[in-house]
Amino acid sequence: MIRLRKLALVGLTVALVAALSSGCGFRRKKYENPIGKDTQQPDKVLFDKAINDIEKGRYEVARLTLNTLMNTYDTSEYMAKSKLAIADSWMREGGSHALAQAEAEYKDFILFYPTMEESAEAQEKVCMIHYKQMEKPDRDQTHAVRAEDECRNLLLQFPNSKFAPRVAQTLRNIQEVIAEGEYRVGAFYHKKGSFPSAANRLENMVTHYPLYSQADEALWLTGDAYAKLGPRFKEQTVASFQRLVKEYPLSARAEQAKEELKKLEAEIPEADPVALARMQYEQENMTKKGMMGNFWGVFSKSPDTHLAAKSGNPATTSLRPSIPVSVPTPEQIAAAAAQAAQPTTTDVGVTTVGPNSALDTKDDARLQNQQKKETKKK
Repeated sequence: MIRLRKLALVGLTVALVAALSSGCGFRRKKYENPIGKDTQQPDKVLFDKAINDIEKGRYEVARLTLNTLMNTYDTSEYMAKSKLAIADSWMREGGSHALAQAEAEYKDFILFYPTMEESAEAQEKVCMIHYKQMEKPDRDQTHAVRAEDECRNLLLQFPNSKFAPRVAQTLRNIQEVIAEGEYRVGAFYHKKGSFPSAANRLENMVTHYPLYSQADEALWLTGDAYAKLGPRFKEQTVASFQRLVKEYPLSARAEQAKEELKKLEAEIPEADPVALARMQYEQENMTKKGMMGNFWGVFSKSPDTHLAAKSGNPATTSLRPSIPVSVPTPEQIAAAAAQAAQPTTTDVGVTTVGPNSALDTKDDARLQNQQKKETKKK
């Protein structure tokens, strides 16, 4: 009985509130469907059908439906979503042809709707198209370079997008692969004794990609290469070892670099606090690779990025080749040309021959030769 009374009281309260609301003008205005009372809008029906087809793998059918929507209802609120869905269908389909079509559609979407949040998403997907096609560091780097360019474009065009932090990490992964390829080439030059090429390649790589996981080892090889080029490159040798000690203080090569600086009677710098904190963070957040990952990595076409940095700003420009130290600089060439252009002494001196010279006291050599020839004929 008590429960029934409570229910009756609640029902009465609800009825009173409804009556007061209707009497005081708080009634909400019902949305008027422009098509009809009990029908769905046809552009929404077409869009939902296309999305259903994409989810079930019927990509061609979905694209035909979306194109019908866009051509028939050119003022529909689903225009932008339809254009993006067409690109997504190509990307889901996969294959080199489909991915090329997806990239073109995403670029088209960014061109037509540059201020929409979905444009940043489209740019991220263009980056991922090339990222997923990247190969190992010792193979073709075409897709790695393209992926780096596309990810960098997102960070420059949409810096405040919610996709920016994720793309920044993707860019660090990409640059780890590119830097690894440069490191392997430089290490090969060093091993073969081509020290100018090794120093040039490794130093340029570390300067451009300081977040690379083996940047400290690259700096060690750089300093060693300069040292083997002779005393003329002592300044570059010292600078390489000092940079290793300062910017990579937790490196296994840091103590060795300090010993080399002592031998060169050079200053040993203090560790940079920011660099120290960054290396500590990287060691604490390093991605560990399991046993199966090591096993299947040999057979995988994709590069290994588990050592890529987890913090720091990735490089915002592309890697450009630099000039080796063995090639003369424009200043050196100009100095050599100026020295060659200086006038030289070309005067001819004349000296008078005295009466007791060899020309007067000795026989004519030509007569002696003539006499020898006549003797031989006889």
